[in-house]
Amino acid sequence: MASFLYRLGRFSFRRRVLVTAVWAAVLVALGAGALTLSGQLSNSVTIPGTESQKAIDQLADRFPEAAAGGATARVVISTPGDITDEAGRAAITGLVTGLKDAPKVAGVADPLQMQAISPDKHVALAQVSYRVPGFELTDADRDGLMAAADSARAAGYTVEFGGDAVQAMPATNATEGLGVAVAAVVLIITFGSLLAAGIPLLTALIGVGIGMAGITTASGFLELNTNTPVLALMIGLAVGIDYALFIVSRYRHELTIGRDPEEAAGRATGTAGSAVVFAGLTVIIALAGLTVVGIPFLGEMGIAAAITVAIAVVIALTLLPAVLGFAGGKLAGGKIRLRRKENATTHGERWARFVARRRIPVLIAAIAGLAIVAIPAASMQLGLPNDSTAAPDTTQRKAYDTVARSFGEGANGPLVIVVDLSGSADRQAALQQAAAGIGGLPERPIVTPPKTNRAGDLALLTVIPKSGPSSTATEDLVSDIRGLNAGLGTATGASLAVTGQTAANIDVSEKLADAMLPYLALIVGLAFLLLMLVFRSIVVPLKATLGFLGSVVATFGAVVAVFQWGWLTDLLGVKTTGPIMSMLPILLIGVLFGLAMDYQVFLVTRMREEYVHGADPQQAMVTGFRHGSRVVVAAALIMISVFAGFVLAESSLIQSIGFALAFGVLVDAFVIRMTIVPALMSLLGRGAWWLPKWLDRVLPDVDVEGEKLAKQLDAPDERELVDASK
Repeated sequence: MASFLYRLGRFSFRRRVLVTAVWAAVLVALGAGALTLSGQLSNSVTIPGTESQKAIDQLADRFPEAAAGGATARVVISTPGDITDEAGRAAITGLVTGLKDAPKVAGVADPLQMQAISPDKHVALAQVSYRVPGFELTDADRDGLMAAADSARAAGYTVEFGGDAVQAMPATNATEGLGVAVAAVVLIITFGSLLAAGIPLLTALIGVGIGMAGITTASGFLELNTNTPVLALMIGLAVGIDYALFIVSRYRHELTIGRDPEEAAGRATGTAGSAVVFAGLTVIIALAGLTVVGIPFLGEMGIAAAITVAIAVVIALTLLPAVLGFAGGKLAGGKIRLRRKENATTHGERWARFVARRRIPVLIAAIAGLAIVAIPAASMQLGLPNDSTAAPDTTQRKAYDTVARSFGEGANGPLVIVVDLSGSADRQAALQQAAAGIGGLPERPIVTPPKTNRAGDLALLTVIPKSGPSSTATEDLVSDIRGLNAGLGTATGASLAVTGQTAANIDVSEKLADAMLPYLALIVGLAFLLLMLVFRSIVVPLKATLGFLGSVVATFGAVVAVFQWGWLTDLLGVKTTGPIMSMLPILLIGVLFGLAMDYQVFLVTRMREEYVHGADPQQAMVTGFRHGSRVVVAAALIMISVFAGFVLAESSLIQSIGFALAFGVLVDAFVIRMTIVPALMSLLGRGAWWLPKWLDRVLPDVDVEGEKLAKQLDAPDERELVDASK
């Protein structure tokens, strides 16, 4: 591995114009594809195979006029007076007429005909159904919906809109570029050189540009989730900067000890590049593993991000040495002096020696701190976003609150019951039994009169719960209704299924929760094998994965404290709290695991390099930490900065992902890798590198540390052969 990468680095250095031209051509080609072939992204979070989705498919096939799979909007018109007086009725009629004329609307439930008037007669509720799903609605379609309220508002009535038809696609915010600006400052401080700082940023931005252009081009052929490019951007930018930072740091080290630039580029690519390859593989394994949990939108997000990471790795191994070829020996020393000569390297050695001397108290303090931060995780509630989690000043949240006050929270999340009557001898009796059974449940929900298809073999019942769409009481109601299916089938031959947005969200949340442990076992198992191959040790991969679990649990605790309990929301700009996004835990596990293993590889690889070159375990830990800590600290600060920038996004999902990843990297880098890892390495000594002899013979030697490469290059006779081959 190291020898191959050494040759690749030198080739890219020598053929820098060719390599740069190839990457530029790739960027231009994909950019052109993004401009001409891009398609529309989807915010759909459905999961094939769930009961709610099967019912939607059944309706689309046998009851298409119900438009059950289309978007919906709740339109709330209110007044301090009587909404049913002559002026109010005229305002409602005008509103309904305008709603029917809005683009892509399939039908409107008139509040006057449906008796959807609040008991105090101050509020009326209209239901709008669309022919297409919410993600197919354009901004022009939403503007047409909103325009229907103009006449009522002009007459002095208040009109608010809710439902998935109103939800626009989440978008990235320009303020997220602050993370890149902070990353640039960190690089300048690390290298003391604008040129050295600019190279990692340049190559990372090129890699992200290629990845994003590829995703945009693919959206013209595939239905991609709207959060797919956001995750790819987030991860690709962070790892792209980090991988380039690691190699550039090693390149400068090689220049400092007297290597010529081409040789320095080859050695940096052969040693630091090997660590980058395996660090990238752990991230790719974690992200690509999202495909095996059976959740399509998570799988596509993982694949897109994994491809972006792979691009970052290849760019670090090819384009980066080429760019170093243009810079030559100009990176040998920093010209910007931001601190005294006694710098972070010295401080890193002091910290390592302090941890080694106080390893037991340090371990106890670090583990206790993680446990305290993790406490809120015990009360984590999972759910998907709805109007109750929208910002307080949005029309969705105002509509939700008005409906909850006037009709009860359950009116914001009605359940759709699909009754299949095709196997029943007495269809009317079966339908009546289904309605009576649902109405007789302990929750006592409201059951509306049924609607049947033209064939009379499929019926719809709308059920209004007493509780809100995110409450556990509504989850229990859905479970109880589904529990009636067996008895209904035995008695009448009919069957029922629960669907609708609320039931679909419940099904998605349950599916995600059920997939979490198998997914965790998969990525931890695969990465354990990979790390065992890299470090040729059982203990090092074991403590790496256990440390990761500690950082994940602590991160869950922080996310719950902020996004569920409401701590520090004003400081962080979080506008609303509620259940944690169902997809966040499994997504966090995958992404954070890969990033955590990056730091493990960057830090411990250098320790092993010192150990295999003859240093005793304690000195290997200190020396490896001294060389690796500065890069890990800089890499962590860059990742934290990039991820924290996404906390400024408008979407609560993107906010929570950005916060979780930033906090997770903070804990994993500074508590796990920079504190617990050196303490354990000091405590275990040679035992940290224990590997059974039979396993040592079986495992292939990938030479990540470049030991064989160093022996080959430093031997005079071999050196002459290498020079002669130029």
